[in-house]
Amino acid sequence: MNYLKQHNILGATTALSHNAERLMPKPSLTILLAGPRGFCAGVDRAIEVVERALEKFGAPVYVRHEIVHNKYVVDSLRAKGAVFVEELDEVPAGVPVVFSAHGVPKSVPAEAKQREMIHVDATCPLVTKVHVDAQRHRNEGKQVILIGHAGHPEVVGTLGQLPDGEILLVENVAQARALEVKDPDNLAFVTQTTLSVDDTAEIVAALKERFPGIEAPRREDICYATTNRQAAVKALTPRCDGFIVLGAPNSSNSNRLAEVALAAGCPKALLIERAAELDLGWMDGVTTLGVTAGASAPELLVQELIDRMRETYDVTVEEVSVATENVTFSLPRALTA
Repeated sequence: MNYLKQHNILGATTALSHNAERLMPKPSLTILLAGPRGFCAGVDRAIEVVERALEKFGAPVYVRHEIVHNKYVVDSLRAKGAVFVEELDEVPAGVPVVFSAHGVPKSVPAEAKQREMIHVDATCPLVTKVHVDAQRHRNEGKQVILIGHAGHPEVVGTLGQLPDGEILLVENVAQARALEVKDPDNLAFVTQTTLSVDDTAEIVAALKERFPGIEAPRREDICYATTNRQAAVKALTPRCDGFIVLGAPNSSNSNRLAEVALAAGCPKALLIERAAELDLGWMDGVTTLGVTAGASAPELLVQELIDRMRETYDVTVEEVSVATENVTFSLPRALTA
């Protein structure tokens, strides 16, 4: 067979193969979108605080810590002129600084005031409520217990509302059962706002078993958005072969969503920041996929994932909502005056 004839046959075979691939039906995939998902009122407010500060003061505006835990959001604000730092000593004189949504220890605004810095507090009002409660309990002479994850910025901020060592941190049931306190009859507890509802209930039960008189928050500390997003995941899980959570690896509420899916019986759950991170091998055996987004993940990342799935699957999308959210928070006076 001469080379030209052989080449033509190979080319025709390749073309037929490509045509066959195009004609093969895509496997079906049902995507169940959990609702509510994505941005909460505190995150909306924090992002708007940075954007308004840039409008009012001009770039650069410094932000202590990531304003919210999402790389896409942080990169978008950085492109507009925000500069993210971890401590105030990285902020030059004469420029404004924003405190992140997670809250800060009292020492941070005190330092900003001492340096005569223009500072704007983007702390979520629901986190501020925990700070106020911790201070109130101390003023009433109670020893305060904080249920939360060590090292998380929100926990660091809450611990910093009182002098070092005055708030006892409890991360799990074992620590609750081993906790040593000054006066078992004079205790109160607060919690991080982004915890697992079920895990926290177990820790609270352990504390109440040991200390029946411990004072609970007047209103639940775990925020409405965290509670609603976890409830939505639980509602979908019985129908799902797999669950994908869009969110940052350092986002507490996003991590909890993946944990909740597994705890509720989903065979597998995955936390990713962007659709491009997904290894499609993970999708083996998945015909119904649950999808949600952490409270600091924008909706466009959800749509990005759906678009990627449509490249491989014949996708049907179904919205499943367990609650309607209409919470809004006002902006700090420094930006509205």
